[in-house]
Amino acid sequence: MIIVIGLGNPGKEYAGTRHNVGFSCIDGLARLHRVALNQRRAHAVYGEGSIEGQPVVLAKPRTYVNRSGLAARYLLDRYRQPPSSLLVVYDDMDLPLGEIRLRPQGSAGGHNGLKSIIAELGTQEFPRLRIGIGHPPESDAVDHVLGAFSAQERAVARKTLDVAMEAVAWVAARGLDAAMNRFNQKQTLGNE
Repeated sequence: MIIVIGLGNPGKEYAGTRHNVGFSCIDGLARLHRVALNQRRAHAVYGEGSIEGQPVVLAKPRTYVNRSGLAARYLLDRYRQPPSSLLVVYDDMDLPLGEIRLRPQGSAGGHNGLKSIIAELGTQEFPRLRIGIGHPPESDAVDHVLGAFSAQERAVARKTLDVAMEAVAWVAARGLDAAMNRFNQKQTLGNE
């Protein structure tokens, strides 16, 4: 089993922002694989299902991004799984818009959601899927991540989310190494 947790902020005011691409990925996976996100607990909204015949839990924290560790800890405890069975999907300013990267572990890289998860779990050893949102040219980083994609960016973001959802399916069906070999190729969807 893998537990896929997409990071984002709850509330309509954050829907469609760069910081919520993790939520968008979970919502897309739930629609595509008919997983009802019908379990509502204090720290997470989640649902159980399967992707390519493999059991999965798809989840979104009910906390703000900087408290995401509470949801990760709850889900791992609930399903009695080790951190290695967690796949965290989140936005990354250090990747250009249109790129994704899978990693088996690593530091928080400045992302407050990952800092929270690492602190709560006491380890950096859990897989993650980084979705590039690009770095702001001159604007404030907070304004950038909490801002909406422009019309031109939205088309690239939609394609990127499709690739990210495919990458999650590969992790579920074929394992992280196979997915990294397939999806960590240098490809920027915004340059097609």
